[in-house]
Amino acid sequence: MELRTVEELMDLLYACRGTREVPDRGEAPVDAHDHALRTAALLRRGRPADKELQVAGLVRPVGRLLWPGEPTARADRAADAVRALLGERVAGLVRRRPRPDVPADDELLALRSADEEARTACFDAGVLEDWRTVLELLAARNSRFGMVD
Repeated sequence: MELRTVEELMDLLYACRGTREVPDRGEAPVDAHDHALRTAALLRRGRPADKELQVAGLVRPVGRLLWPGEPTARADRAADAVRALLGERVAGLVRRRPRPDVPADDELLALRSADEEARTACFDAGVLEDWRTVLELLAARNSRFGMVD
């Protein structure tokens, strides 16, 4: 599946509400929607100029929704789904999502740190609609046809 519009992506991210995400390390489950918003907000605080890194933290749960029964292929398929809309860098960051068994560069360390902190942090990360403009800007920059809904 390939996401073609920001609206399709927003619908999927809204659908994550109430979806429980169970971490690999036996930690308590978290709401995937809230966790994604907190992860993106933490990345925004730590790296305010890196919109692609922030969005990678935000769109991470898409794979879990689209392919719930395939945990090993989830990151690859999520990356494939967002590539045309959000670009190669975001897709690459989604594919390389934070995992303790993968050597990390600076970007991956930032993603992993925000991902882990977002599991326990309690703060108002805003609402998904706050991210629409950033998603639209990235989509416009990466659009094959120069058009975005």
